[in-house]
Amino acid sequence: MATQYEISGTTAKGITRSVELGVSEGALAPGAALPPVRRLAEELGVSAGTVATAYKELRRRGIVVTLGRGGTVVAEAPSVASRRPPKVPEGLRDLAGGHPDPALLPALVPPSRLSPGVRSHRSTPRLARLEDAVRAWLGADGVPVEHVTFAHGALDFVGRVLSAELRPGDAVAMEDPGYHHLLDLVAALGLRSVPVAVDDEGMRPEELRGALRAGVRAVVLSPRAQNPYGGAFSRARRDALAEVLREAPDVLVVENDHASDVSGAPLRTLAGTGLVRWAQVRTVSKFLGTDLRWAAAACDPVTLARHDGRLLLTSGWVSHLLQETVYALLTDEGTRELVARARTAYAERRTALAGALAERGIPAHGVSGLNLWVPVRDESAVVNGLRSRGWWVAAGARFRLASAPGVRITTTDLEPPEAARLASDFAAVLGESEATYGG
Repeated sequence: MATQYEISGTTAKGITRSVELGVSEGALAPGAALPPVRRLAEELGVSAGTVATAYKELRRRGIVVTLGRGGTVVAEAPSVASRRPPKVPEGLRDLAGGHPDPALLPALVPPSRLSPGVRSHRSTPRLARLEDAVRAWLGADGVPVEHVTFAHGALDFVGRVLSAELRPGDAVAMEDPGYHHLLDLVAALGLRSVPVAVDDEGMRPEELRGALRAGVRAVVLSPRAQNPYGGAFSRARRDALAEVLREAPDVLVVENDHASDVSGAPLRTLAGTGLVRWAQVRTVSKFLGTDLRWAAAACDPVTLARHDGRLLLTSGWVSHLLQETVYALLTDEGTRELVARARTAYAERRTALAGALAERGIPAHGVSGLNLWVPVRDESAVVNGLRSRGWWVAAGARFRLASAPGVRITTTDLEPPEAARLASDFAAVLGESEATYGG
């Protein structure tokens, strides 16, 4: 497809900058074709080598892809922006966001004791009492807690350790389907995602072994509440993955336990299984509040030093006011009771929809977490069909690298009577789709 956007620049950097600007402003949409190298070189009055260098840099950064005879086109999820979900149409029941039920979140009350003016937060970046609470929290699940640190959320932590550990062009083993913001983060760092298939027990060991043989330098995976598939490590799966990973001691393994206390499954962590380079990161946004951009991480000493060194050079520390708020909630008995109720409710709601779908012959995946993943033949047909019946679910395209199509349904505030109605509508939509495509 020809594009009307006029690429400019007389150097490789200038051409790269022009294309990136066009993508970020929407003038170059996903799938838009860039001019052939020689043609653009003639139009700009530069050498073909200059344009080729620019295109190579754009490919490395995940902004464009080359399709052989199909030429060079803007990537479906260019790394200058994340794959934002479409706006929920007015009047629809929103089951696409992946968010917790607001009724099961505690009230966020800022600490009464505010920071007393200027002091050296860099010398004491972590509140000692919160650090102690984190050690107790992670340690209770068997995570080694000799080295812990804080970050501005899980994505912030993962981005920082990957950028400190890897170089542009390096490969990272990623869950497929996986969390779209993590997939986009890897591309934005100039890294390559190597898809590793998942099932109800998480990453598949043999596929992970294949990724390691392909030369990945890091692995990012979820031990439970895998998003969007809902898998959780069994003991056998955890042990099998650990055996595979011990064959590659220099590979950094990042375990993202994003839903932890409301995941509905026990933690069977890879931490402490003999890995040399590892990190386990947890956030509280799913059960204490989405505005609490805070994460705790336990890791090996090298990873901790590299993360904290980068943190020191950028934001310096995580706000002590935020730390005070998190500490108050983590140690409050009433909040703990609310989190326990949320954990039970989420499991019941997820199980109710899975059961209602199963009764209608529709398989779904989601043994833990806040979502169900439902395999479908045509994502658009299902999303649009459910939309016509008042439901809004997430098409699976933004979660997938090489895996088969599906839709993600967030069940956190879906009561059982609604689940039965949704399952009936889902079955009807699939019936219409099968009639359209001939069964």
